[in-house]
Amino acid sequence: MCRSLIRNAGLLAVVALAGLTAGCDIRGDGTPSGQPDVAEAVDGAAAMEMAVLPPAEISYYPPGEYLENGFPVTPSPRSARFDHGLQISARQVSQAEYAQCVQDGGCRPLDRGFRDLAAPDMPAVGVSWRDATDYATWLSARTGRHYRLPAYEEWVYAAGAAYKEDVILEKFDPADPAQRWLAEYALETQRKATVDATLRVFGGFGRNEHGLLDMAGNVWDWTDTCFARHVVVPGLVEGAGSVSGSAAGGAAQDGAAENCGIRVVAGPHRSYITDFMRDPKAGACSVGVPPSHLGFRLVLDAGDAPKPPGLRERLGIS
Repeated sequence: MCRSLIRNAGLLAVVALAGLTAGCDIRGDGTPSGQPDVAEAVDGAAAMEMAVLPPAEISYYPPGEYLENGFPVTPSPRSARFDHGLQISARQVSQAEYAQCVQDGGCRPLDRGFRDLAAPDMPAVGVSWRDATDYATWLSARTGRHYRLPAYEEWVYAAGAAYKEDVILEKFDPADPAQRWLAEYALETQRKATVDATLRVFGGFGRNEHGLLDMAGNVWDWTDTCFARHVVVPGLVEGAGSVSGSAAGGAAQDGAAENCGIRVVAGPHRSYITDFMRDPKAGACSVGVPPSHLGFRLVLDAGDAPKPPGLRERLGIS
């Protein structure tokens, strides 16, 4: 009888492994009416829950620095359309998942104090933008699906009610810049007292209306959006600048200078972090109050994963 049990267990293991290798669909059909549509994307070792958001159009304040006559101003809202909806992971990548990438050689080990973390129910933290991008590349190659970091506007859509307008909405006299500086100081003071820095298990900060966990939590998400400095030119024709829309007084934005060595991170407030930094408290924050922790979640694009560059491409040979 013992031999029979062992043989049956072996057959079950083979069937399960074959199902994972084939990328079988493990999505259930019993999603209650009115609840977020949730799919399951098999990553070869575990399942990543994806929140499926419907087509929509949102309005948000774009990140970056906006200057008019050398003084900071608030940009006008920008709209973003998602004609095909959005698939984004319902939770952040876990410590155990990142550890698997390290074990497979797809990711670099984290710094001391983080590298031994391997909990399956807690977010991976202490990761840089480069680490997060490496993980997305590894997962894409492993599954044949295209995973990537979200753009900032995608994160805003996914955040739903958790997204807060982290900008100064009042208008100030350009001849008296001290007024705006005082408003910025008040905003920075408010940011310092908003979030408890203690790590929690997934769901510790709740689930939003789109089915995503911890969007208002204490682990900020890396986005793929670069930091940019914009010059606001009064009187420019609407849409002539690099950013659509208009800023204070009907001016349009133009002259964007993009710096992709610094990326936008999104959470209870947005911040700008150098792409190789893992610890936001170690002088990595380019502007404002640093995030409590740095983690990430992924967007799943339709279609197959992009083909990795060949040797000639990596060497720059055409």
